[in-house]
Amino acid sequence: MTIATLTKPPASTPDLSAMKAEQHAAWSSGDYAVVGATLQIVGESLCEAMDLRSGQTVLDVAAGNGNVTLAASRRWCEVTSTDYVPALLERGKLRAEAEGWSVAFKEADAEALFFKDGSFDAVVSTFGVMFTANHDKAAAEMLRVCKPGGKIGMANWTPEGFIGQVFKTVGRHLPPPAGVKSPALWGTRAHLDSLFKTKASSIEAVSRDFVFRYRSPQHWLDVFKAYYGPVLKTLATLQPEGRQALLADLTTLSQRFNRAEDGTMVVPSEYLEIVIVKR
Repeated sequence: MTIATLTKPPASTPDLSAMKAEQHAAWSSGDYAVVGATLQIVGESLCEAMDLRSGQTVLDVAAGNGNVTLAASRRWCEVTSTDYVPALLERGKLRAEAEGWSVAFKEADAEALFFKDGSFDAVVSTFGVMFTANHDKAAAEMLRVCKPGGKIGMANWTPEGFIGQVFKTVGRHLPPPAGVKSPALWGTRAHLDSLFKTKASSIEAVSRDFVFRYRSPQHWLDVFKAYYGPVLKTLATLQPEGRQALLADLTTLSQRFNRAEDGTMVVPSEYLEIVIVKR
């Protein structure tokens, strides 16, 4: 798995099918739910920004272990939670069952959703759809299954924020295939406009911070290299010297962003909270 650096428009056509296979392998490795569960507050904030109402039908795309799924369920919405990694859906299902929510969990590819046009009042994704190989297809599918006048809500890491810089750091050590678009593009207003503007009556994008709180920068690195698929798979691809160099650079990066002075890690990571109203 490689994470593309933020680049200019591609000069060549990448093999998106191969890229998708690599991504699927990456997200199926490790245990993203360990990291994902710490991001729950982002899903809650997004549901408030979207002003979700009880009884609305909501589709969570690339749901992972179900952060927005749970947040929307807590607002008495009728939620369908989708991902292309069955193990992550199972983790989301366990969380929903523990809280007593009735959620439909379905394996689905964000680039080829099997739902009918206009099936949902709202379509959501937090740090999920931004990792699709084909950005245009993923955006088109979110628009297609959303009802006219419905809302699309997303939380996407920005290129300048901490996780955006993690992508950039990884990309320096394992360059992406030519022409592959960076997931961090989804955290820029220009890219959002290019994907959604022609079919949106409004696009609101607000800069927010999610704060990573770990025992120490080393603890954060230990968690990400063990459980966060893209980092885990990249490390597995590199030779020993390359692995050590990447780990050293990630350690330096986390220390640079860390605002804690007590040995712990408190790192704000910028993301865009996005609410799109479909025409």
